[in-house]
Amino acid sequence: MDVHGRIREVLAETIREELAPEHQQLSTEDLIRALRQRGIIDDVMKELKFVTDVNETGRTSAPKPSTHFVDREPPVLKKTNIDPTRRYLYLQVLGGKAFLEHLQEPEPLPGQICSTFTLCLHFRNQRFRSKPVPCACEPDFQDGFLLEIHKDSLGDGSKMVDATTMLSICDPVHMVLIKTDTFGETTLVASYFLEWRSVLAAENGITNVAVELLGVGTESKVSVGVLNIRLEMYPPLNKTLSSEITSTQFTLERQKTAEKERLFLVYAKQWWREYLQIRPTHNARLVKIFAQDENGANRPVCSFVRPLRAGRLLDTPRQAARFVSVLGHERAPVIGGGGGKQEQWCTLLAFLCRNKGDCEDHANLLCSLLLGFGLEAFVCVGTKAKGVPHTWVMTCGSDGTITFWESLTGHRYIHRPINPDDPPLAEQPKPLYPYRTIGCIFNHEKFFGNCQPSDAVEVCVFDLHDESKWKPMSGEAIKSVCAPGATSSVPPFPPLCASTIDAAVTSNEMEVQLRILVSEHRKDLGLSTVWDDQLSYLLSQALAAYELERTTGVSAGNEEFQDAVRRAVPDGHTFKGFPIHFVHRNARRVFATCLRSPFCEEIICCRGDQVRLAVRVRVFAYPESACAVWIMFACKYRSVL
Repeated sequence: MDVHGRIREVLAETIREELAPEHQQLSTEDLIRALRQRGIIDDVMKELKFVTDVNETGRTSAPKPSTHFVDREPPVLKKTNIDPTRRYLYLQVLGGKAFLEHLQEPEPLPGQICSTFTLCLHFRNQRFRSKPVPCACEPDFQDGFLLEIHKDSLGDGSKMVDATTMLSICDPVHMVLIKTDTFGETTLVASYFLEWRSVLAAENGITNVAVELLGVGTESKVSVGVLNIRLEMYPPLNKTLSSEITSTQFTLERQKTAEKERLFLVYAKQWWREYLQIRPTHNARLVKIFAQDENGANRPVCSFVRPLRAGRLLDTPRQAARFVSVLGHERAPVIGGGGGKQEQWCTLLAFLCRNKGDCEDHANLLCSLLLGFGLEAFVCVGTKAKGVPHTWVMTCGSDGTITFWESLTGHRYIHRPINPDDPPLAEQPKPLYPYRTIGCIFNHEKFFGNCQPSDAVEVCVFDLHDESKWKPMSGEAIKSVCAPGATSSVPPFPPLCASTIDAAVTSNEMEVQLRILVSEHRKDLGLSTVWDDQLSYLLSQALAAYELERTTGVSAGNEEFQDAVRRAVPDGHTFKGFPIHFVHRNARRVFATCLRSPFCEEIICCRGDQVRLAVRVRVFAYPESACAVWIMFACKYRSVL
């Protein structure tokens, strides 16, 4: 298991023994010999599994990807398949230092729950996650990740790439540092793009870099800490490049990106001037061309959206909307008052790793998934009641139907515009959606500014081909800065990951915790608690129906549930049930919230004759460890008037 540790011990011992007599230089061969004598190299070679013959199974299947996801309680790690015909980058994180915010933190006692840091990585469609380490001034990260450089199907990707070809692969390694507190709440600490290609010019193909992480949002200029990272090419390169070549390449890329961004900025200014000349009031409309990401970098909004396919993790657009709605909603934190909204549109990796974000993050992800499902989707920027800025998603059907999707709730609304020129008695559709005004809409290829006389959503006509209603931006201009790989400042999108949560186990754990909390609460009130397991089991039907309704908009199975409850509750008894929905798995917080509801409090604190209590928890797991948690408290008792 601990190869690094054992090798270090042997090397230290060898150096003590060999160097003591006459301070000679030890060569790599001497050290390898020492390791071989102690049998460590044989152990390591046994551990490495080489995949040589791809056709062993009779059909050409790509070697298994080399990613591994480590849960909080790491099971035995799967062996990584190393295919000797492919190039890998071995990235080791060897501890951190100068995380000064945690300077005063005491050493955690064994078994004590403490805040942890987790490092999430994304490189060319591969995702990795480090083991959680306790937060400290010098966090003890000791993790290695094997990144496949050519992450393509067999074919061009299976040939061994040389250093020159790798120099043209400009995808960075995106690293996101997440802090999880003792209550399981996550915060985004830092987001960093690591330029890995310096290893191509390194002596013997190994380089050590100290990466300074900067904070996010308002603290994007403040250092958070330093990570020590070691990069190594595997198999080793036959010929390394000179450092002049790599630095020239980086400079060229930077210049190219800067030039593209400058030209787009010139175009955007010109477009905005033209837009303002249509009507002076356009100045007050929410037309958002650029947005700041978590690192404070200004990027065109179109670069935050891209068609995203969820593989086999999501089956329908409505299921995608449900998934996005169960990711937590949290405003970007602001230090101090003033009521100003800190603007921060997160990169997709930061949003997914933190498992929560603002409405813009939700709308961008939902729009990307709907585009992946082949729909014509746009993100809408506007306001809801009281002029609060808001973003939501819109799809245009091929028959002209306009549907609004609220990314925070998963609700869908059909849009029927009111015609202001109709006679006063004509019946007008009553809008059910919460949106008031709309300034612009965009996706990965298009951007339209609303230039209708009123920006009220209810009178808005979504005829996007009519330039007197919607002023378009040039598709070429957008493509020059927002297409994948167009500029090095637009990060590639990570793939979604399957859930690591076992829904049944989590449901049981929460249910046991809630039973204890209810029993203790009733004990404090001087009441005894008798649980009815059969009644608890019956409640599952209702919870499954609620989730199905949220996902598909169709309700089913209610008649059977009502019939089962009638049969379970004898004559002269009363049944009360209270369902509630959460997107977190903290039983204490759930219980505190439930007690604030008078209906639920009435059930939990029920007094009477032959009181039987029931509680059922049903966790529905979604990708990225997001989950919908349905809970139902119920009681039955003899009615004594």
